[in-house]
Amino acid sequence: MGMTITEKIIAAHSKYKSVKPGDIVDITIDARAARDFGGANVVKNLNDFGLKVDDPDKTLFTFDCNPTGSDQKYAVNQHICRQYARSNGIRVYDIDAGIGTHLLIEKGYVWPGATAVSTDSHANILGAVGAFGQGMGDMDIAAAWNSGKVWFKVPASVKLTLKGKMSESVSAKDVILNLLRIYGANTLLGYSIELYGEAVDRMSLDERITIASMATEMGAIIILFPPTPAIVDFCRVRARASFEPVHADPDAGYALEADIDVSLFVPMVARPGEPHDTVGVSQLPVTRIDSAFIGSCTNGRIEDMRVTAEILKGRKIAPGVVLKIVPSTDAVWKQCLDEGLMDIFKDAGALVSNAGCAGCAAGQVGQNGKGEVTVSTGNRNFPGKQGQGSVFLASPAVVAASAIAGYITTSDLIPATPPEFKFSASQPSPAASLKSTRADRPTVIRGKVWLIERDNIDTDMIFHNRYLAITDIREMGQYAFDNLEGYRDFAKRVQPGDIIVAGKNFGSGSSRQQAVDCFVSLGVQAVIAQSFGAIYERNAINAAFPVLTFKSFEKIDLKDQDVISVNMLTGEVVNERNGLSTLINPFYDAQYEIYKKGGLLGKI
Repeated sequence: MGMTITEKIIAAHSKYKSVKPGDIVDITIDARAARDFGGANVVKNLNDFGLKVDDPDKTLFTFDCNPTGSDQKYAVNQHICRQYARSNGIRVYDIDAGIGTHLLIEKGYVWPGATAVSTDSHANILGAVGAFGQGMGDMDIAAAWNSGKVWFKVPASVKLTLKGKMSESVSAKDVILNLLRIYGANTLLGYSIELYGEAVDRMSLDERITIASMATEMGAIIILFPPTPAIVDFCRVRARASFEPVHADPDAGYALEADIDVSLFVPMVARPGEPHDTVGVSQLPVTRIDSAFIGSCTNGRIEDMRVTAEILKGRKIAPGVVLKIVPSTDAVWKQCLDEGLMDIFKDAGALVSNAGCAGCAAGQVGQNGKGEVTVSTGNRNFPGKQGQGSVFLASPAVVAASAIAGYITTSDLIPATPPEFKFSASQPSPAASLKSTRADRPTVIRGKVWLIERDNIDTDMIFHNRYLAITDIREMGQYAFDNLEGYRDFAKRVQPGDIIVAGKNFGSGSSRQQAVDCFVSLGVQAVIAQSFGAIYERNAINAAFPVLTFKSFEKIDLKDQDVISVNMLTGEVVNERNGLSTLINPFYDAQYEIYKKGGLLGKI
């Protein structure tokens, strides 16, 4: 049997001629990036373990989380990175450059068939050019900088073929929101998705970037586009190495193949809280907005800016509504200036910032206040992700039209007179008190259960992005679950030795290591879930923090606050309340080896 695109890229970067799903292999990484919030921790790991940089020419910092330099802790972290870069000959794309994943494409660090890692959980955006990009935690990036390689478990692949002709009103953002409606956040959890079909072949690079950027929100490892001749030509001009594009073999094996009729797709919005909670704009009740945002790694490209300008031209933002526009890179920003788009934005009353991630990273414009309703082109609307208010996700066309109308609508239904608005805001809740302890690393553990019967508990619920500048693990525990409804006092009530049991897709979202370390800080012994977000699972394994999966605990009648024992090598779980036992998935070999030595960067 032949190989898929992902399998061929991984095999080409490993010592093996072929690989299959489930194989764990070391992969050579062509581009190794760290951002401003994760970069300081990468430097700390390298320094703490006395590690050097393998190849400075393939290694870079990107300061996209706080490109305005408006936060003191970010400023400190950026300074740490700059100093390290000067001492080691590493390139810094500083606060004027833009979003790192876009720069990897724009500056030729990746190309069809290349591999890349970044502390950005949306590094899989590189699937837009047929490259294999992955977001990883600080330990992984430090290891990649040191050795040029990381270990990776080969994912199974899914082939989706988009058939039919899309309506002209349907954008690339609508395509991914429609796919989220079909597959949700965990149906394709852990899969590599390949997109095919005439509709896909016609998509521009900007459109492909929009769709690829939300693979993480689907729970997928990556969404890969087979590169067209136009994409190949674009990359050849920029690539820092010669390459041949990678395509799947005709007899490649897929875990799932599906045809999807895109003629049924309509303009969509994702309702606050979950990117996969999507509904057609026409089906949404009249929803007034306080603010609008156009930008992010999903919709900050020049095509997005042009669509926005076309709708805003000759119009004004609705009274009381704030529209914030942030291009993805400085090159896009300058192109907006050259094409006269900036004048249109400013004449309409929009606020335009320098290039960067903006609201998603809590380090630039785009955040909203409690009670505020925002319509955004971002990729995430988890509670608290883009502020303390409510966030609807939509395309640039819908966001621009909504900013003019004063409520969520499409460009063909903008009213002649928008309504007026009142604003409300409040201060965030105070942080929980600090509590920190260390857990040992036995193979059999015993502890009280926190049974949290929820799916898709994301990293912003676990450890909110407003605390990302924290690098001292002793400070992290107090913030664990303080953005998870019903568990905001978790850090006050949890005891060292407790065990968390949760549902599907635990730890979805960001690549932040703190979402693991906050539990280590509190002395939590393990998290047992039905499945994990891919990056979260890696971060936990690399930190020697036990994460295990299960199908069901019905056999042992598990209840909240029960005491259980868990043999992590055999998978046996015993409920001490009733003496019943069951089996879960035990450590696999690579996980156990990392666990034994105390973490990825530790020594036996």
